[in-house]
Amino acid sequence: SALFFTRLVSGAHLDGTGVEGVELTSRAMASAVSWFPYVLAFTVFLFAYSTLITWAYYGQKGLTYIFGEKPWLEMAYKIFFCGCVVIGTSANFDNIVSFTDAMILSLAFPNIVGLYMLAPEIKRDLKDYIAKLKKQR
Repeated sequence: SALFFTRLVSGAHLDGTGVEGVELTSRAMASAVSWFPYVLAFTVFLFAYSTLITWAYYGQKGLTYIFGEKPWLEMAYKIFFCGCVVIGTSANFDNIVSFTDAMILSLAFPNIVGLYMLAPEIKRDLKDYIAKLKKQR
């Protein structure tokens, strides 16, 4: 990718400081465009903020789907979510990434099981769909 090529050509990975991720990208791009770290910082902020809003919204909608619309429960979720945000901002970044990865994996398991259980129905529907397509031609 272009990002990898930029990192490679700039030599930012060879400076011996051991930086990685966004900081490495920032240093690599700063070697060519001096103001790029500010653009990257703003972009990372927007990505983080939009992710925060999205996770809050999806969590609340999931809670509402499971337990119904209960204002007290939605407020409790919002307070819990804000508490998690505060803890997340003060915790070690590697621990936060590991925790969120584990939570996403735990959400993937029921979906994988559901897909496996629905496979015969999906196969049948796909055969019907292909048959309808062939009939239209």
